[in-house]
Amino acid sequence: MTLHPAVASVTERIRERSAPGRAAYLQRLDAAAARPRGDERMGCANVAHAFAALPGNDKFRVVAEHAPNIGIVTAYNDMLSAHAPYASFPDVIKDEARKLGATAQVAGGVPAMCDGVTQGTAGMELSLFSRDTIALGTAVALSHDVFDAALMLGICDKIVPGLLIGALHFGHLPTVFVPGGPMPSGLPNSEKAKVRELATQGLVGRKELLEAEEKAYHTVGTCTFYGTANSNQMLLEAMGLHVPDSAFVNPQDGRREALTREAVRTVLAITRSKRFAPIGRVVDERAIVNALVVLMATGGSTNHLIHWVAVARSAGITIDWNDFEALSQATPLIARVYPNGQADVNQFQAAGGPAYIIRELLDAGLMHADVLTVREGGIGEYRGIAPSASRDLGVVRPAKEPFSTTGGLRLLSGNLGRSVIKTSAVPDDRHVIEAPARVFDSQEGLHQAFKAGELERDVVCVVRWQGPQANGMPELHKLTPPLAVLQGKGHRVALVTDGRMSGASGKVPAAIHVTPEAAMGGPLAKLRDGDVVRLDAQKGVLQALVSDAEWAQREPAPMPESLKAADAHGTGRELFAAFRRNARSAEEGACTWL
Repeated sequence: MTLHPAVASVTERIRERSAPGRAAYLQRLDAAAARPRGDERMGCANVAHAFAALPGNDKFRVVAEHAPNIGIVTAYNDMLSAHAPYASFPDVIKDEARKLGATAQVAGGVPAMCDGVTQGTAGMELSLFSRDTIALGTAVALSHDVFDAALMLGICDKIVPGLLIGALHFGHLPTVFVPGGPMPSGLPNSEKAKVRELATQGLVGRKELLEAEEKAYHTVGTCTFYGTANSNQMLLEAMGLHVPDSAFVNPQDGRREALTREAVRTVLAITRSKRFAPIGRVVDERAIVNALVVLMATGGSTNHLIHWVAVARSAGITIDWNDFEALSQATPLIARVYPNGQADVNQFQAAGGPAYIIRELLDAGLMHADVLTVREGGIGEYRGIAPSASRDLGVVRPAKEPFSTTGGLRLLSGNLGRSVIKTSAVPDDRHVIEAPARVFDSQEGLHQAFKAGELERDVVCVVRWQGPQANGMPELHKLTPPLAVLQGKGHRVALVTDGRMSGASGKVPAAIHVTPEAAMGGPLAKLRDGDVVRLDAQKGVLQALVSDAEWAQREPAPMPESLKAADAHGTGRELFAAFRRNARSAEEGACTWL
């Protein structure tokens, strides 16, 4: 199949743009790969320390027989449902490694926080920067430098990008990501959303709301909606970093252990073959483009417009939001999973899952087929395991008969800066909103105005001071229910913010990630209550309808001192002050380490 012209064009411009950085990265990778093994090049005391805790037989294997040694980096904790299943994985991995004449060690653990727990609280201001903390933790784990390969155990929002960023800084190591799977279906996501809207209006109480939430989030595994966590898994499949089609097998399914053992066999097959497939070679320009195409085809999380920019930079590759939009315009939407549809990820898997999506995109020429993956069969292996046809056309469709001819992501630009909007779940008649602005300095301010009945009209709600440098760019999920209520009453409403909405981006039009952010003197700091704002997702416009002369004369409002004071201390936020000071813009991946 001939590669789609838009995919070929975007890939080529990324390659040209990235050439110096990628060349330098690969030079470092090759130099690291050419060194003798860790136990051979290190001093005897170093080696003794590295393997002192190994059982006798394993110690003999790795020191005397020079058996491959796998480093395990795990995000296990037993508080969060997605990561609780990882408790048993290291023992399974070690057992399988021994059967194959190799060894494995838990090299280190990384933190895993849940945006569902911290949503709307001060702790949410640590969320985005937990990604870079996880990358640092991954680097610390692998810095002992005695590993021949690595397995990454992590699933959710910032965890996978953080592990991936960290692993790419050890790009010479063959690396496989090991998923844990989603929880079985509970209360449907659409019903949960309805209860939230009723609670927002005071029509049901805390007891009824908690009961609904506990029916939705009810056991171990990832949440079942297609937010950032499950988008992560889909993108890893597209990049060839998983055992194929392993993302959405439930933790309770007997296949889960078999897939984990297969991940061990997969990573060892790379170390023992002549096929040079370290993670830094697997993740090249084509793999990044494949991931972005799959993101668009499935209506995935907008968080990846930040995270995958940072991931690409870790491999010496530079991408920007223009690349995302160009691919979105060329890619058909062939999956509908909540909030982009009614199905959850278990229904998505049953309908065909990642294998079906990747097969359809490969056959349509929308993905690079000639990519390196962790499997010898390459990305084409998905063709052999995909169902011949969709098992539910309401969930996944052929690329020739899509839900939409585009991927549902638009880049917005104008005198308010650059922004993105996820339109795939927004009704067509809401793609253009023009209304007076109501400007808020916090999400709490919006909630108070809603409760006071001040927003019962057509309105563009602007929530500023939510960018990386202001307060760590929290997700603003809790704004969705009140705005959905207003929209449900027939008002034309929209959200404009320099914060994030992530996988919760749904039926209310939301221009998010506005950059430059207000804290950097960005245009949102110039807005005033009553300014008419036009959000046009059809033409890609985000504009304050203020004369050029007046706009040029306006001074940006300073960040309120009360917000600075609140941001300085509490819930560990003071420890992240350096992250906020050094964070790049959202379009630059909000990176703190460049």
